[in-house]
Amino acid sequence: MDATAIVTNCPEENDLRAMCIWMKRNRPLQEQAEYWKEVRGRMNNVGPILRFIFGKQAYDDRIKACQQAVDGSTASELEHNLGIGCCYSSNDSDLSRKLVRVVRVRRGNSIESPLNVLISPHLERETLSKFESEMKQSDFIFFVLRFWDYVPPYLIEKHAVSAFMNEDFLRAIRLKIKELRPPGRREPHSCALKEHSDTSFTRKEVLPPPERLSNPVAMDHWVLYEPKVKNFPLVDGFFFVDSNPKTLVGLRMATAGGHHTTTSTVRQFTECLASYFNGWEELSQELSWEIIYVQHADSTPMNDWQGCDVDNSDNVSRAENREIAAFWKEEVRQYIAAVSSGEFRMHEAL
Repeated sequence: MDATAIVTNCPEENDLRAMCIWMKRNRPLQEQAEYWKEVRGRMNNVGPILRFIFGKQAYDDRIKACQQAVDGSTASELEHNLGIGCCYSSNDSDLSRKLVRVVRVRRGNSIESPLNVLISPHLERETLSKFESEMKQSDFIFFVLRFWDYVPPYLIEKHAVSAFMNEDFLRAIRLKIKELRPPGRREPHSCALKEHSDTSFTRKEVLPPPERLSNPVAMDHWVLYEPKVKNFPLVDGFFFVDSNPKTLVGLRMATAGGHHTTTSTVRQFTECLASYFNGWEELSQELSWEIIYVQHADSTPMNDWQGCDVDNSDNVSRAENREIAAFWKEEVRQYIAAVSSGEFRMHEAL
C-alpha cells in the first residue's frame, strides 16, 4: 500500500512561543522568558523545526550538520540541489532537507504556487554569502531576482541598483511607478524612466569616492552610475536622460516607510556630482530632477512625498538652506515603485 504524503505548515513564531510558555508554565516568568529567548535563537539558526529547537543536543547536532552542508558545497551544487526561487519541488537531497523550506505565494487571480526559500535567517546569510562570493555579479543578481520578496534588506540595498540592468526588472519597475506629489502640487508629471519605455541602459559605471577620481569624466545619457562610496548622500545610483529639459534620475532603495532628507545632504550630493562630471556647473543649470524610491511590494508603503528639512550645517549658509529647500519642494519630482518577484522572471521558474 502506497504511503500518502502529508504537507503541513511550519509553526509560526506565536505558535512556538505558546509552546514554550506551556512547557515552562509552572516556572518563574524570568525562566520562561529566558527559555523562549533560547528557543527563538535556535529557530533563527536552523528554522522552525520542532525536533531540533527544544533540546540542546538535537539543536547542536543540527546546526553543525547544516553548517557543514553549506561549507562543504559549491554554489553550483547548492543551486542545483536547492532550487531556491523556483516553483517546483527541490531535489529530495540531504542538502534540501537541511536548508530549504517551501512557502506559498499568491500571483494573479489569487493562484497559489509553492516557492523554495532558505529555511532560516542564519542559513540564508551563510548560503547567500557563498553564492555571492562564487558567482559572477550578473548571475548572482539574476538568481536573487527569482525570490526578491524574500531577499534580506542588506542584499537589496547592495545589489538593487545593478538589478536595473536586468530587462525584466526594469520592465516591472516601469509598470509600477507612481508619482508622489507634495501638498499643493496638482499637475501630474510622468517619470522619465516611464516616458522612455523603449530605452534601456547602455552600461553601468562604478564611481569611486570623489577624492580618488583623478579627473572628472564626461556625462553620458542612459548610463547607470553607481557610487561605491560608504554613506553616499541622497541616492544609491543615478542616470541622465537626454530629454527636454535633460533629466537627472536618482534611485533610492527604500526598505523603510520614509526617506526624508536634509538640505546639507542635497548639497553634498551636488558637490559629488561636480567632482565626477566635466562642466557640471553648466550642465546643472537646466537639469530636471527626479527620484525613484524602489520598495518590496510587501514593505511598509511609502505613500507621501518625502520632504527636505533645513538643518544647521556649518557647510550651508542660511540663504542656501532656504534655496535648496525651495528647489526640493518645487522642482524635484518623486516616484515610488513597489515590485514583487511575481512580476518578473517568475515564468522561468515554472
